[in-house]
Amino acid sequence: MRNIIFILLSVALSFSCLKAEEKPASNMTAAREAKKEIKELRDSIKKIEPFFKVMGKPASNDWLASHTEAGQTFEEYLDADPTKPTKERQKIYVLPLGTFDARQQKLIAQTTEYLAAFYDLPVEQMAAKPLVVGSPKDGSPNTRQNQLTKKRQIKTGYILNDVLMPILPRDAAALIAFTVDDLYPDESMNYVFGQGSLENRVGVWSLFRLDDHTDERGFLLRTLKIAAHETGHMFSMKHCTKYECVMSGTNHLGETDSRPIDACPECSAKICWLSDTKPTERYARLAEFCRKNGLTKEAEKFTRKAEAVKKI
Repeated sequence: MRNIIFILLSVALSFSCLKAEEKPASNMTAAREAKKEIKELRDSIKKIEPFFKVMGKPASNDWLASHTEAGQTFEEYLDADPTKPTKERQKIYVLPLGTFDARQQKLIAQTTEYLAAFYDLPVEQMAAKPLVVGSPKDGSPNTRQNQLTKKRQIKTGYILNDVLMPILPRDAAALIAFTVDDLYPDESMNYVFGQGSLENRVGVWSLFRLDDHTDERGFLLRTLKIAAHETGHMFSMKHCTKYECVMSGTNHLGETDSRPIDACPECSAKICWLSDTKPTERYARLAEFCRKNGLTKEAEKFTRKAEAVKKI
């Protein structure tokens, strides 16, 4: 399933340069196989449509009320030449940035395991690294004091470009950082839960707000959602607007809580394609993770999805 876009492009170029009787049989076979794999994946993923709600009209303070986004179908994703794992870059790295207590360390370990099941890629947690940044009082361009919370916030661009990019491992499909500091992308926004680069394979998310007004289960679910979401961006997945999906944008924790921890049919097809995994196997892994971590309802739903995609 890998390199499908490259295969199709190569075939198209070959066809334009050769006469009909000169078309290489190997290229024709590869093109047919690529087309067949995409169709099979589309047919399989269609089976999970009943598990997802179609995106409704946003409330006044929801993400889509203030952001105009077209969304991205599976076919549009393939046409966009997306960033994806390669033979040389297979691994997702998780980097804790700063100091974390025992509760937070456990959460990071759980999220690392979830990402491995979610994307079917090897995931390695790196040793914690201090996050060194100036103070707003010192006039640092990378920090500010939030007007509402009066807490220090760190600019995501600084973490992505100055902290993560220089240490991106050569074999990294993506490098994701956790921080306990609050984040903001620019002066136009109050805060963000996280941010992932669509081009540079680096991303960061914060635990700062995720335990507000919730229990341990809610804290875990929020963290899993943000982690899967930001990692998706690093594989060129845009915000989903068709379904209530883990890749849908969220403006506040209530909106985050309303999203599932799984990707919708369109986005699941992207994930299975980029990681060359089967939907049935993926759902079985996710169900096992949820059972192990006390997410009973989520485990049951993943099991039902696994059964659904078998019926082809």
